[in-house]
Amino acid sequence: MSLTKKEQRLRRACQTRLRILGQGVARLAVHRSNLHIYASVFSGDGTQVLASASTAEKEVRDQLAGNGGNVAAATLVGKRIAEKAKAAGIDKVAFDRSGFQYHGRVKALAEAAREAGLQF
Repeated sequence: MSLTKKEQRLRRACQTRLRILGQGVARLAVHRSNLHIYASVFSGDGTQVLASASTAEKEVRDQLAGNGGNVAAATLVGKRIAEKAKAAGIDKVAFDRSGFQYHGRVKALAEAAREAGLQF
């Protein structure tokens, strides 16, 4: 029995989350859809959302020329999540790509967050 593409991604995501949970540090989780990209910073035990940003927010949509499903939008969300996390007193996080490949929009978001001051 073979797994579907989505089941494979979710399997990778679960393995990553278990490893990060053992570290006890804040987790920067990324989710992408065709139209939007979302980023959230969770507490070390994973029970509380400390900061979040996405292309679905009105402030972000006003700054974007097109839709939220491109690299430029992901870069903007990466900067916003880093600013919000630093405002919440978080400088160091573990990056959780939710099983998505580290390229394109996920990579752009991560690099923008690093440039804005978050440490992975």
